[in-house]
Amino acid sequence: MQPNATPEGLNALGKPRKPNWLRVKLPVGKEYAKVRSIVDEYKLHTICESGNCPNMGECWGAGTATFMILGNVCTRSCSFCAVATGRPNEYDEDEPRRVAEAIQLMGVKHAVITSVNRDELKDRGAAIWHETVRLVKELSPSTTIESLIPDVKANWDALITMISPGQEVVSHNMETVKELYRQVRPQAKYDRSLEQIKRTKEYGKRTKTGIMLGLGETPEQVYQAMDDLAANGCDILTLGQYLQPTKMHLEVAEFIHPDLFEHYREEGLKRGIKYVESGPLVRSSYHAERHVHV
Repeated sequence: MQPNATPEGLNALGKPRKPNWLRVKLPVGKEYAKVRSIVDEYKLHTICESGNCPNMGECWGAGTATFMILGNVCTRSCSFCAVATGRPNEYDEDEPRRVAEAIQLMGVKHAVITSVNRDELKDRGAAIWHETVRLVKELSPSTTIESLIPDVKANWDALITMISPGQEVVSHNMETVKELYRQVRPQAKYDRSLEQIKRTKEYGKRTKTGIMLGLGETPEQVYQAMDDLAANGCDILTLGQYLQPTKMHLEVAEFIHPDLFEHYREEGLKRGIKYVESGPLVRSSYHAERHVHV
């Protein structure tokens, strides 16, 4: 029998009330301050900030951060994402050096690098991607890397450029089930993202993706997404609770109970995915250092 997804009741507006298990601590501490200082000094963007990640305090407190390259303005207008949308004017060829030096200075054992979508660029930003990973490996050869790459819109040459410089894990987030794509990711295609994961696996990389829950998906739709991912060579799956970043974004349809997240974790493993990280506060980069050797 499947566990309930029942929230802890409704608020005065008749909407799901945020439950106790989604409360997080404010970011504080010496290590948090150190990371904050380095990010500011090197004029870097992090998805931790741009995406309003609830785990920023925990991760920064552990001396890690997810760096966002190619600026902080995205050409996509996904209805769940807090990153600014528009026409980017930033293309900084020196950014790979700054990211690599910051990672070296932080002394992190595992680095996560992501980027906004740059659909206006012919190579989707692949050259900057390649140089960033290459320089991180050059300056910090013992540091393992996960690159969380955007949808390349079937530019498979760009994909190979992005994933070829030596990172251990390549992630590309599906974000939601197939039936909700038009609502959640209007400029993306479910089957195209699956193919991107498949091609990444065929290249020989450890593959990873993330899906948000609480957008109105059904358990059967989640199971189908898991089956599709397993069939296309996805090694690692993260499942987390969608949280509405602003009133302009999609509302939360329901808050998923931790027991149901555990049920989904077990189902993902049964369906052939090697490692499933599943919980209300899980985000694609959460515990990423564990995903290198699965």
